[in-house]
Formats: sequence, C-alpha cells, structure tokens
Amino acid sequence: MENVQCEIEYHLVWTTKYRFKLLTGVVAQKCREIIKHNCDQMKIDIIKGIINKDYVHILISCPPNISITQIIKVLKKETSKLLLNEYKDLQKKCGRQQIWNDGYFCQTVGEVNNSMIIDFINNQTGDNEIFKIID
Repeated sequence: MENVQCEIEYHLVWTTKYRFKLLTGVVAQKCREIIKHNCDQMKIDIIKGIINKDYVHILISCPPNISITQIIKVLKKETSKLLLNEYKDLQKKCGRQQIWNDGYFCQTVGEVNNSMIIDFINNQTGDNEIFKIID
C-alpha cells in the first residue's frame, strides 16, 4: 500500500466495570504498558492518552485495514486478561472475566469537517446536485 495515504484518527474512551477505581499505581502503569505494546503490534500510533482511576482515554492514529471494533476488542481483552492474571485482587472487585464495562466511546477526528468537504465538492461542479458525474 505504498501509493495509499491515509490519516485515520480516533478518540477513544472506555471505563472500568461499575466505574471501580482500579487503575492506580502499578496497575495503571501495567495497563499503559499493555496498551502501548498492543498498539505497536497493530501499527497504531498513540497521539495522546491518559489512564485515570476508572477510565482510559486515548487519541490514536491507525492504518486503514484495522476496524475500530478490532482495536477496542484487542485493547480491552488483552488489558483485562493480563491485569486480572497479574493482580489477583482485581478479581475480587470485578470477577474473573473482565475489568471493563461492555461499551466504549469512539469519535473520528480530523482537520476537515463535513461542510468543508461538501464545499470542496460543490466548488468542483458549480452546483449542489447530491451525486453528479463530471465528464
């Protein structure tokens, strides 16, 4: 894909189960390590991020061949599995399966918004027809 240029950025947030304040000290450090490692494996750049006591909040840039559901699935599954395995006291608070709530927040990020793209397309054709062929 040498002739393809993509800039795909996502703003992601996911929370701990029942918003328990699990991500402190060495647990937070280990969580950060796991996320960074998995992002590196998937060729995802972490632009900025924070791990708070009850949530992870990151801005990432990723290749076009990975869906956001794949990214979230890997990050949540791997952090949950490895943290629960290493820190047994987490199992007492949230069970043996998962430290995260089921859902997540995802928002695409970019320099260009919808109205800018519509204006660009309109400037190419000179009218507001929804989907036009230009000969």
